[in-house]
Amino acid sequence: MNATARVLTGLAAGAAIGLLLAAWDPVVAGQVASVVQPFGKLWLNALQMTVVPLVLALVVVGVNTATDAAASGRIARRAIVVFILLLLLGALFTALVAPPLFDLFPHNPALRGALDHAVVGAAAQTSPVGWTDALVAMVPSNAIMAAAQSAMLPLVVFALFLGFALTRIAPARRAMLVEFFQAIADAMIVIVRWVLWVAPLGVFALILGVCARSGLGMLSALGVYVLVEILLYLAVSIMMYAVAVTWGGEKLARFVAALLPPQAVAISTQSSLASLPAMLESAEQRLGYPKQVNALVLPMAVTLFRLTSPVQYVTSAAFIAWAYGIDLSAGQLVAGAVLAVVISLGSVGLPGAVTFIATNLPVAQAMGVPVGPLGLMLAVDTLPDAFATLGNVTADVTATSVVARQSRRDAP
Repeated sequence: MNATARVLTGLAAGAAIGLLLAAWDPVVAGQVASVVQPFGKLWLNALQMTVVPLVLALVVVGVNTATDAAASGRIARRAIVVFILLLLLGALFTALVAPPLFDLFPHNPALRGALDHAVVGAAAQTSPVGWTDALVAMVPSNAIMAAAQSAMLPLVVFALFLGFALTRIAPARRAMLVEFFQAIADAMIVIVRWVLWVAPLGVFALILGVCARSGLGMLSALGVYVLVEILLYLAVSIMMYAVAVTWGGEKLARFVAALLPPQAVAISTQSSLASLPAMLESAEQRLGYPKQVNALVLPMAVTLFRLTSPVQYVTSAAFIAWAYGIDLSAGQLVAGAVLAVVISLGSVGLPGAVTFIATNLPVAQAMGVPVGPLGLMLAVDTLPDAFATLGNVTADVTATSVVARQSRRDAP
């Protein structure tokens, strides 16, 4: 049984037992939930303890990886710009659309109390602040204190400064420090894999406690989360066709036909890397892009560019806000979208389950929502993976079309 199946089994077993206990005797259900929930919180804490060093390391390494790629030539620099613009487009679109989409579904008032009791400690809540306070807080006066307080937005800002500063020092020292941060990231990922090994038990404890108190409310809420996430993945995928036509100068029918083979591989394998040969073949033979553009941009896209990552981060935070009945301001949504783009650039190439908490938690915290439900959401987030890979592959070829068009304009 693979890891995903084990986690889903734990989710199903915990939900079934929690629902049966709630139907049999709500008092007993509450007592059992009180006994089991600390184990779920312990598992969630074990995941969260890696977030600060992992996010810091991923952002520093990601900045230097992108800088190295951009330094390799004009085509690479254009590709980086296109990647960032498309990531921003997807993140801002999600910030605009996700909250109204969730509002279309009925909200269960009991869900907030069950989540508060089951998975969210007092420290996980964040109070809304004015825009001036939020702006000032973005740059930490003490980076060590920001890390100690798990203040993710100022920590990411510091990591960006540190990452760009490394590009300005002697190459030997820069390489040594980048290797140091990469080693930290690798070590944190090893710890996360250890914690994920017992994920079925952690998810079992979390979902049992919530279902024992809220009944079917949490299961239906998780179903809403998965449905909205899939709809947004499909929406940004369709948006890429419009980008290819308007910015890449493509003909819609030809572009749609050329994308079918790599998209078929993407859906079947759920891997952008496995889809790379099919993307290269379609870009060169069906779309006629210059070989030097395809050979550089598509591997870069697989390495640095994952369109659906910021979509997922913002959607997760919007779901938590919906579950708790929190109204997100425009400032919170924009802050979450921008931070999601930065986080996504550092996490490409890593398994989603491994980095789920580390990548989603900073965005949720920046948007002022509780982070506790992320442990439950991790269990079901693998279900929309095929649609996420579809969107990523579509975006990779779309970015190539834009760079190819610009390169043709430069040709004598």
